[in-house]
Amino acid sequence: MTNTALSRLLTPIYAAGLTAYVAGLPIAGLASEDIADQYPQSELYSKPVEVIPHVFSAIGATAPPTYENAGHNNNLSFVVTNAGVVVINAGASDALAAALHAEIKAVTDQPVVLVINENGQGHAVLGNGYWRDQGVDILGHADAIAETQKNGDFILQRMQAYNKDRAGDSRMEHANLSFDDRYDLSLGGLDIQVLHLGPAHDPGDVQVWIPAWKIMIAGDIAFHERMLPIFPHTCTSCWIETWVEKLEPMAPTYVIPGHGHPTNLDQVRRYTLDYLNDLRSKIGAHIEEGGDLASAYYVDQQQWRGLDTFDELATKNAGRVFEEMEWE
Repeated sequence: MTNTALSRLLTPIYAAGLTAYVAGLPIAGLASEDIADQYPQSELYSKPVEVIPHVFSAIGATAPPTYENAGHNNNLSFVVTNAGVVVINAGASDALAAALHAEIKAVTDQPVVLVINENGQGHAVLGNGYWRDQGVDILGHADAIAETQKNGDFILQRMQAYNKDRAGDSRMEHANLSFDDRYDLSLGGLDIQVLHLGPAHDPGDVQVWIPAWKIMIAGDIAFHERMLPIFPHTCTSCWIETWVEKLEPMAPTYVIPGHGHPTNLDQVRRYTLDYLNDLRSKIGAHIEEGGDLASAYYVDQQQWRGLDTFDELATKNAGRVFEEMEWE
């Protein structure tokens, strides 16, 4: 990174009532689950922005996937080098993948040489078919590939149900390259590390780390503008351990989370690690007092109400943490 890029100040913006930080560059717009589409001339929800030099991200909606946002409710990022482009997340459909590819071509003549699936969820993998048809390799963690192999038909059908005609000819195409702990690549002298730091939000969560630029494309280990979802299979104590022991020591300057605008480590720590610790503390106290599952749904989470998807997720999260902690 150049000295100019390193000296670029982080500029505060306000999104969903929260202070977020992005590099001092134009952004697509503030985060709000009420904004149906920020880039209506494209299948993408928003136009890619250059977060730091050579690293771009098309920021998805903070709402759940819908027909209006075409399933673009995660971040679709790409890194441009003088020896090719690396894409992080294939997109939720072949149409989204094609739209992202068009934006890449507007930025560089370099070909896409690798697509990385940040996990096995639909919005990360359902564009794989488009990229494979372009002759591009797809890299995924072994656990994420196992997820798509087990539940691929359901993942595709769920997208087709909300996306209707916008689903096009999308298909479930599994990643053709896999790794367990770490996958290293070098393009044009730039070292890129694809990491699985440990259990977090979903099986096979991947983090893409560019040490020379101190930027982490963190995927779903990190949230800040929308409430993180806790799934029945999520181990929140494991997520906390992965964060504290593996993510924190890396100390990235820039963080592109799986959802929401680029920001910094302090911000995602507040709305991921602190949220998990707070919810576990409250559920733990509830269990100690003899509380049951029915009342666990309503432990106090009001301090997190400013997050998008709070109404959809807060009570579910509480119930799932109760079910996890009940047996700890």
